[in-house]
Parts: sequence; C-alpha cells; structure tokens
Amino acid sequence: MEHFQYGIFCLLVFMCFGEKLDEKTIREIQKAQQNFVVNISRFNVLKFSPKFGKILFRRRWQELYDLRREQEDVLGPFIRSRREKLEQIKCVGNNTNIGYVDSLLTLTIPEEGDRKLTDGEIVSLCLEMLIAGTDTTATALHWIMANLVKHPEIQLKLFNEIKDVVVSDNGEKIKEEDLQKLTYLKAVVLEGLRRHPPGHFLLFHAVSEDTQLDGNHIPKNTGVNFMVAEIGWDPKIWEDPMEFKPERFLGNGGVFDVTGNRELKMMPFGAGRRICPAYSLGMLHLEYFLANLVKEFEWTARVGDDIDLSEKQEFTTVMKYPLHTLITPRIK
Repeated sequence: MEHFQYGIFCLLVFMCFGEKLDEKTIREIQKAQQNFVVNISRFNVLKFSPKFGKILFRRRWQELYDLRREQEDVLGPFIRSRREKLEQIKCVGNNTNIGYVDSLLTLTIPEEGDRKLTDGEIVSLCLEMLIAGTDTTATALHWIMANLVKHPEIQLKLFNEIKDVVVSDNGEKIKEEDLQKLTYLKAVVLEGLRRHPPGHFLLFHAVSEDTQLDGNHIPKNTGVNFMVAEIGWDPKIWEDPMEFKPERFLGNGGVFDVTGNRELKMMPFGAGRRICPAYSLGMLHLEYFLANLVKEFEWTARVGDDIDLSEKQEFTTVMKYPLHTLITPRIK
C-alpha cells in the first residue's frame, strides 16, 4: 500500500506543480498531507460552538494551527516559485509544463471584484487535489491487486489481453491510447470499484427544501448520505454481488456508465451534479497503473496466504490485513 500511495502521490505532485521534484521534497509534502489526514477526525469537535470551543479546546485548536502552518511552510515556496516562472513565460515565452497550481495562480473570482486567490487558498486547493487523488486511487488499486492475487486466473486473462493488444502493437510501453483497446482491463477496474469502493459513503449533503422520497418525509436542511457500497452489492441488480467477476462488465461492448446518467447500478464517484469532478482522471490512473503493474510483473500470494479481504475504516475503507505478495518480473 505504501508503494502504491507513493507512486500515485509522485504523479499528482508532478501534475500539481508542473515539475518533477526529488524524493526528499516529495516526502516532505507527503508528510504534511498525511499529518492532516491522520488527525482530521480529531478536529470534528471544533465545528460545534466555535466561540466556546476556542476556549475549551485550546490545545486542539493550536494543533490545527500548527498543522496548517506546516502545510503552508512546505507548499508556499513552490507556489511562489511557480508564480515567478509564470511571469518569465509571459516575458520570454519559455516552453514549460503547465501544472494545476498555474491555473490557480491565473484564476480570478468575479463575485469578489476579480481578485486573485491568496497563497493560503491555493495551498488548500492543492492539498485537496493531493489528498483526494492519492488515498482513494491507492486504496482502489490495493483492492484490485489483492483480488488479482487471490484469483490468478483473472490476472492471467488480463495479462494475455495486455500482451495481445499492446506488445504485439510494436509497443514496449503502455500508452494512454492503448488503454482504450483493453476492454477486460476496464472490466477489472470497474469490478474493483463495485466490490470495494474506497469510500462506502459520500460526503454529506442537505436537502434545500422539504422533500418526499419513497414515501418518507425529509425536512429542509436534513443531512442526507448514500450507502455507496450497498448499492454496488444489491442482489436485485447484481448476480453473486460479493464475488469478484469482471466478466459482468463485458456486455454492451465493454461500455458501462459509471456516472449514473443513464442508470444507477453503482456510484463509486457519486452521481449527478455532485459527482467527483476528477472521476475520469481517477479511472485513467487506475487503468494505467494496473496495466503496467500486470504487464511487468506476475503477482502471487506468499505460501499459506489466502489473501484476507476483511475491511477496516480509515480515511478510506482499506484492507484490514494489507496485501503482501511475491512479485516476479515477466520474461520478455
């Protein structure tokens, strides 16, 4: 899991800042991110009666301030550096990678007099991207790899598809366009998200007016959530829902509407207007990492390890007993 997290985090840092950073720097950013994620539940109490809370929970407020200061100290220099590089691009037209932070630096807020974002706001948005994109993708990849180890016949079928489609197509490296040809790969990813969604619940929302839903009265401002995992495990919709069967997604030419626009059978990214805005990026990362990991290595269980798929709740719903495997390079 740590390797998956680090690999995905490196990619997201590159996307965020538009440049490759050394391992020491990436570890510093990762530490600031993880310190916040690990401790976030401890600060829930601060949301209730903030005025009195600042007196009653002085130490906890100070811890929150310290974590925030750490984030700004780590990310602030990169934001200022990218601002300077943007100015150079305007002056001399340098050719450079454009990162997420560059778009934030040029963004203005019309409702507030076209003001630009502050460095603090940019830090928050960068961390939102890094936190939301790392743990969810790494957790989903972790569950998928665990099932491929537990079911070697599925892993072999996936490898054969990759070998037939990619290797025979004069390609040693899997490119983004190659992924469109790998229908079984897409089925494996979808089945992983159905059987083991990283989040079993969505973020809470509230109804804006009194509502009737399936005969139930929901008063205005009531908090509402959706049981994401149970929707994907509904036996009325899915045959043998607790089994890992990628073949269930091979109908209709391998096309499945993960957004729920046509029909709602599963919703790992949410659905409707509030769907995760980066769902397509998340799918791309899962497919790309999975295809390369299976292409380059054979993944097998250690002797006597049956791969326990028990769950536990952390920031995401993770494996209670993390995956440990034997990894053998494929023979070229």
